[in-house]
Amino acid sequence: MHVSPLVWVITCVVILGLFMFDFFAHVRTPHAPTFRESAFWSSVYIGVAILFGLIVMWLWGSQYGGEYFAGYVTEKALSVDNLFVFVIIMGTFAVPREYQQKVLLIGIVMALVMRGIFIGVGAAAINAYSWVFYLFGAFLIYTAYTLVRDHGHEKEVEEERDSKIVAIAKKILPTTDTYDGDKLVTWINGKRVVTPLLLALVAIGFTDVLFALDSIPAIYGLTQEPYLVFTANAFALMGLRQLYFLIGGLLDRLVYLSYGLSIILAFIGVKLVLHALHENTLGFVNGGEHVAVPEVSTVFSLAVIIGVLAVTTVASLLKTRNTTPAK
Repeated sequence: MHVSPLVWVITCVVILGLFMFDFFAHVRTPHAPTFRESAFWSSVYIGVAILFGLIVMWLWGSQYGGEYFAGYVTEKALSVDNLFVFVIIMGTFAVPREYQQKVLLIGIVMALVMRGIFIGVGAAAINAYSWVFYLFGAFLIYTAYTLVRDHGHEKEVEEERDSKIVAIAKKILPTTDTYDGDKLVTWINGKRVVTPLLLALVAIGFTDVLFALDSIPAIYGLTQEPYLVFTANAFALMGLRQLYFLIGGLLDRLVYLSYGLSIILAFIGVKLVLHALHENTLGFVNGGEHVAVPEVSTVFSLAVIIGVLAVTTVASLLKTRNTTPAK
């Protein structure tokens, strides 16, 4: 897949433009978005992501289009799971609803920048060392295990992590427990201090790093094209703010989502290991020769990902059908 520097520049400019539009049109003036507003713009960004996928298929063929959609669906599913952590962070810092949009959007932009760095590092490592796929595969299988291990205790794990982040931040920075509108920094008694809004942003930023460690190896298991990895991540993150307000009250009902994601990550991890064996260059594995193992196709991967998400979502909603969503 050949992507010219001009296409990269145009793509980055368009994505940056969409984020700037989101800020000036919706976030600059603090307000709590309505369900209708969130649903409309969430649908718009999903539509933009689908349109981009069709453009990829038109310009580069169905194989790369399939890889993009597989990556996008996986990243979107991981993003939905991440929303649960965002809910905990907002609750921990008691962020007023009308200011949550600003924290989310800045946090999402930070996540995209961090993932861009990881994508570049990952691409360089893959090009230089084929055995990196062994590491990616093993890491995803371990991550799948931790999702199952921590299921039902996510809130406690995240609150403990947040408390450590806050403790470190307060040692370094002068802070206040009082909000001053949507300001990240304010003045108290002639002294410049950090507001809880910035502390929440720091917590989200640190969490973004952990999310990237999961998501980048996962999508490299579906496509090795940096352009597709970057755009799938960008479009999955785009609209995440709206999705937060749209399904925030329903997150507690997705009780089996972690299990579904663990299955998907383990599946991709195994896929990466198989690919590593197929491309093997390690001397202590089959004498440094390629191992004749089956490779999983993109179509099959996409079918597994969508199938697992559909089953776990339906099972979750059936399990909690008599549960009232949290406000």
